[in-house]
Amino acid sequence: MTLWRQDWNGAVEIGCRMAGGIVLFCLLADPAFAQATTERVVVNRVSGYAISGFDPVAYFADGKASAGQDGFEAVHDGALWRFRNQGNLNAFRQHPEIYAPLFGGYDPVAVAGGRPVAGRPEIWAVVGARLMLFSSQENRAALLAGPHAWLQQASRRWPGLRAQLSP
Repeated sequence: MTLWRQDWNGAVEIGCRMAGGIVLFCLLADPAFAQATTERVVVNRVSGYAISGFDPVAYFADGKASAGQDGFEAVHDGALWRFRNQGNLNAFRQHPEIYAPLFGGYDPVAVAGGRPVAGRPEIWAVVGARLMLFSSQENRAALLAGPHAWLQQASRRWPGLRAQLSP
């Protein structure tokens, strides 16, 4: 665990014990509510990891969402990524443009609608050899029913949305 995450985890624990603002702070510290919506890559604000520490290569290699492990980390596009093993880490380093989720991990249906809504690593699909994360099962189903139209609209909107997000 990096020093920043150790400091942050301590702040969460202390903040959750404070009397004033306890509900709000604890709610924000909950990983379910911690997905960033201002970064160009979705980063979990509690853990500090891109796509909440899930291994982006595992979606392709294993066909399932798998958490990354300590010791297999890389920085790409300003975010810290985790991997299950050295092979997945190496694959990502060689071709991050293939393995990193499309639209930085934001839900492509929401992006098509003009809103950067963080995708959840547990709700995913590989479409056209690209990983996509969704904020809901409904959005996943909508995209899979007609991927071309959704992705065309999202691709048009993404550059403008990305420019508004922090680097």
